[in-house]
Amino acid sequence: MCGRYTLTAPQDALKLLFGIDIGPNWVPRYNIAPTQNVLWVESSSDGALSAKSGRWGLVPFFWKKPLSDMPATFNARAETVAEKPMFRDAFKRRRCIIPASGFYEWTGEKGAKQPHLFTAADGSPILAFAGLWDRWRNPDDGEEVLSCTIVVSGASAWMTPYHDRMPVLLSGSSIDAWLDGSMGPDGLKPAAENALRAWPVSTRVNRSGEGDDDPSLTEPQQAA
Repeated sequence: MCGRYTLTAPQDALKLLFGIDIGPNWVPRYNIAPTQNVLWVESSSDGALSAKSGRWGLVPFFWKKPLSDMPATFNARAETVAEKPMFRDAFKRRRCIIPASGFYEWTGEKGAKQPHLFTAADGSPILAFAGLWDRWRNPDDGEEVLSCTIVVSGASAWMTPYHDRMPVLLSGSSIDAWLDGSMGPDGLKPAAENALRAWPVSTRVNRSGEGDDDPSLTEPQQAA
């Protein structure tokens, strides 16, 4: 799946790709974890793109229980995203792009897992993940909660030694097709075999608290 990622691209790169300004408070992030606040790009009815932010872990608009009872929804499987009740309305009406600079996966046995960072093979600072977003109102206090999820497909052959799933990566015209709704579930494919590169990184990535989000996390390490 995809349970941890980075967004370290400069604002200029985000503006060049999406034509959006994300404001003065942007800071690079090296260890983004579920339930944290994240950035996404969505399209209005006239095709204009805008940046939004909210909880990573989609909360569908119809959710009736407390947020603390929400199951893990930080990923949506491409094969079932159009049918699963948690995601199907967002799939039809509220698609987005979740920009990332890389994502992490782990290999090895429990208790000795080695994290690896995956980035664009061509050195691009941005990967465009297919995503969904939703808007929910907390019945306890009336607070509006925006949230999102990353769509994941089966793994490419190249990715399989690391994990059996991977984020759906979009580029060029596929970004437009995803956002305007013309791309169906059959378009949510694994990335090309030569799309990514990977290297082992510090096991500090295993944590996601204060002090575990800095550039050293992405530096190549000797695999355990």
